[in-house]
Amino acid sequence: MELLIIFAFLAPVIVGVGSVVALDRPMPEPKVLEPEAPTPEPEPEPAPVPVEAPTVEEETVAEPEPEPEPEPEPEVVAEPEVALEKPAPAAGRLARLRARLAKSNNVFSKGLLALLAQDDIDEDVWDEIEETLLMSDLGADPAMELVDRLKERVTIEGAQEADSVREMLREELIAMVDPSMDRRLAATRKNDKPAVMMVVGVNGVGKTTTVGKLARVLVAEERNVILGAADTFRAAAAEQLTTWGERVGVETVRSDQEGADPASVAFSAVEEGIKQESDVVLVDTAGRLHSKANLMEELGKVKRVTEKQAEVGEVLLVIDATTGQNGLAQAKVFTEAVNVTGIVLTKMDGTAKGGIVVAIQRQLGVPVKLIGLGEGADDLAPFEAEAFVDALLAS
Repeated sequence: MELLIIFAFLAPVIVGVGSVVALDRPMPEPKVLEPEAPTPEPEPEPAPVPVEAPTVEEETVAEPEPEPEPEPEPEVVAEPEVALEKPAPAAGRLARLRARLAKSNNVFSKGLLALLAQDDIDEDVWDEIEETLLMSDLGADPAMELVDRLKERVTIEGAQEADSVREMLREELIAMVDPSMDRRLAATRKNDKPAVMMVVGVNGVGKTTTVGKLARVLVAEERNVILGAADTFRAAAAEQLTTWGERVGVETVRSDQEGADPASVAFSAVEEGIKQESDVVLVDTAGRLHSKANLMEELGKVKRVTEKQAEVGEVLLVIDATTGQNGLAQAKVFTEAVNVTGIVLTKMDGTAKGGIVVAIQRQLGVPVKLIGLGEGADDLAPFEAEAFVDALLAS
């Protein structure tokens, strides 16, 4: 009984000691088991898409890219040669003037002849004849002189038939136009230098056009010509003159700057003419009012500077024949400034009054050397006294 009591007392102690011993030993760490990943179910393979056999049209065969062709060498295209114009011969151009004046209401052919052909010419008729002559821009003194001559001949020879009257008037007009005046252009080299011509005049008379036409006349005579564009104040003048020159193969000396010194351009033109051994140098000048003293002095400077290279042997004054007596005032001032040696009458196309020829020559003692017949390139002719009078009396 006592043993049972002692065992019951000692049993808990023994159990506790065992527990202590067990605690003194290291305990293995618990193994953590990771959950196994579920095995993925295999995806079902997609059913193959049926591929239709391509038709012939749908088949595309990849062609190899062509190799780039070498670029061809640029073709050198020769510029076409400019076809030079062949100017009409200077001789015979007044025949065209004759035709124009014949179609116009010319006071000589239409009025004067009718008056002179009357059976009885009294003082009233003579007064009418004088008035008709004044309308032709003949001028007061030449008109009175012509009337006196005609009176004398009619008195001596009596009444005349139309043909006789025409011949009588023709002879008197030719005498007044004076065929003895030297109308040759100074266009021949002198002292081994080119002939130098200056062309002057007021604004709007056609100086640049006259220079271009005169170049054609000289080229037709087989002369070598250089043009000088000394009209530096009008923008289009140099270009216009260059165009005239190119048409007949004539070089133009010009300045690239508008408003350049005209004397310098004229000097360079003559210098180039000497270098090329040209026959003629034609110098175009700016239009200027004859009433402006400073402008006329500048024109004189152009001439003086030009003559440092070669003598200016010809100064041509261009006058619009339709201006009548106003042209006389212009001519007088220009002659004083630059010693005009010849007159060019432009616009003698049948509307002008031919008497201005006599008036200018009488007042200045300067011959009319050229006459402009119209707007055509070859409408500039050497003045011939007899041919001109015949044109005036043409009917």
